[in-house]
Amino acid sequence: MKKYQIIREDLKQKIQLGEYVEGDLLPSENELCSTYFITRTTARKALDELLKEGFIERKHGKGSVVRERRKSLGLLNVKGFSDAVGDNVRTVFLQKPVISSWSRSIHFPVSDAEKDMPCIYFERLRYVGDVPVMLESNWIADFGMTGIIESEFVEGSFFRTLSRNYSIEIIGSEQELRAEFASKEIAELLQVKIIAPVLHISVKFKTSQPKLNIYSELYCNTENYPIGNSYNI
Repeated sequence: MKKYQIIREDLKQKIQLGEYVEGDLLPSENELCSTYFITRTTARKALDELLKEGFIERKHGKGSVVRERRKSLGLLNVKGFSDAVGDNVRTVFLQKPVISSWSRSIHFPVSDAEKDMPCIYFERLRYVGDVPVMLESNWIADFGMTGIIESEFVEGSFFRTLSRNYSIEIIGSEQELRAEFASKEIAELLQVKIIAPVLHISVKFKTSQPKLNIYSELYCNTENYPIGNSYNI
């Protein structure tokens, strides 16, 4: 790798491992020059790369500030869920991560490269207070992610787990939304009437690992919580 790429990867790893957290200032260009024995041009290029990848933002008069990348992905969410705090929000695993087969219920086509890998599957039910608002099923190919089945998610987040433990970042997504009638199973889980309308969202999350995607099928009760734009697993 070129020198600026080495600096970028070093800083990125420190962000992923939590040495720099959201709101922290990264070293200035001058400080990077002293630490890594590089020119300001190289330091600036490394920071520019982190800016493009969404790891930092530039604030006038301050410098390069670590940002919360998930807020800028343009994914989907039940409004209020990600921002709510304390006991008002909880997640219940209906199925903790296990090695499974690829499901026919996945809407987006799974690549042949992924099908050749073992599949990790987990299912969760999201609540706001005592109200279940989202049933979430997820599949991802196991590209040598040692320990992901046995360990708890970092801060309860699958995205954070991928970032900090495996240096895998979410870089975008494809989504399709459909209004459907609730089946008996979904109606019971979301506490709605059978054939009540629910929002079915199919999402294909793209990652920084080539040919590795996360496939999610979401069923949402939007009666009290409309859909927003920053969904986080």
